[in-house]
Amino acid sequence: MDKETARQSLSQNPLRIGISTRALFDLDQEHRIFEREGVAAYAAWQREHEDEVLSKGTAFHVVERILALNEDPRHPYVEVVLMSRNSPDLSLRAFSSIEAYGLNVKLGSFTSGRSLAPYIPAWNIDLFLSNDVSDVQAAAMAGTAAAKLGSPPADLRDAAKDGEVRIAFDGDAVLFSAESDLVYKIQGLVGFLRHEVENAMKPMDAGPFGDFLKKLSKLRTIHLNDEGVSKVRICIVTARNAPAHARVVHTFRAWGTPADEAHFVGPNSKAPILQAMGAHIFFDDQEKHVLGAAGFVPAGHVPGPHTADEPVIPAG
Repeated sequence: MDKETARQSLSQNPLRIGISTRALFDLDQEHRIFEREGVAAYAAWQREHEDEVLSKGTAFHVVERILALNEDPRHPYVEVVLMSRNSPDLSLRAFSSIEAYGLNVKLGSFTSGRSLAPYIPAWNIDLFLSNDVSDVQAAAMAGTAAAKLGSPPADLRDAAKDGEVRIAFDGDAVLFSAESDLVYKIQGLVGFLRHEVENAMKPMDAGPFGDFLKKLSKLRTIHLNDEGVSKVRICIVTARNAPAHARVVHTFRAWGTPADEAHFVGPNSKAPILQAMGAHIFFDDQEKHVLGAAGFVPAGHVPGPHTADEPVIPAG
């Protein structure tokens, strides 16, 4: 796809990100009040501090950077929808903070405690980010790319002025289907490697983030410079290693979604790679990888076939 085609596509159908207030801002203190003292105390505290700007949360910098890639605010390539279980009354502080930070976020849904799940397809959300497990799971079951974010890294800074947005993904059960994971579970490592070598040229089916990747790739194309380098940097960090890496490369080729970086880490930790990359967000379906990364970079857990107590598998 050339730049002009990508521009027309996203101008007509923008990449739309739904994000909760707790994912965009650091509301840990407020949430503790809610848990200890209830809804009334929480609402009162918010009103008393209505004029105070909220601190930046886990997804703030990736949202800030991806919105900065819009060339014409009248025809944005990316739109962000604020989605919150707060009441409309309490939306004032959130939108005041958004204005204070200069973010171009105008849209939102506030449900006074009701689930956000029905509104995710209503908004045509491509990526949903939240701290609420039930909303994330409901979005994922409905076919939307979704991830549960935790607290921001202790040292959440974004001093670089490079204009890039670096988004990192796990492979299997995130970008790709969980088919290869199932082969590993049934046939073990030897069977998995044999299967991947035999099917190296066969593109994998899309996983929960496959459609999001394809739409993000259009944004990447729009921002390619003459040297073929884009401000949108797509990275994969996977527990696959050679020879299972080849199928990843051939899948990206078949999908027409080039990766700017690929890291085949095998049994090694993903966290140092993500830190070195300076990822603005990382998505993985295994909670242990998310927890390991979250001390260094913003990270989101993608609902999938793995539980926290399952072993790291080579397909990830």
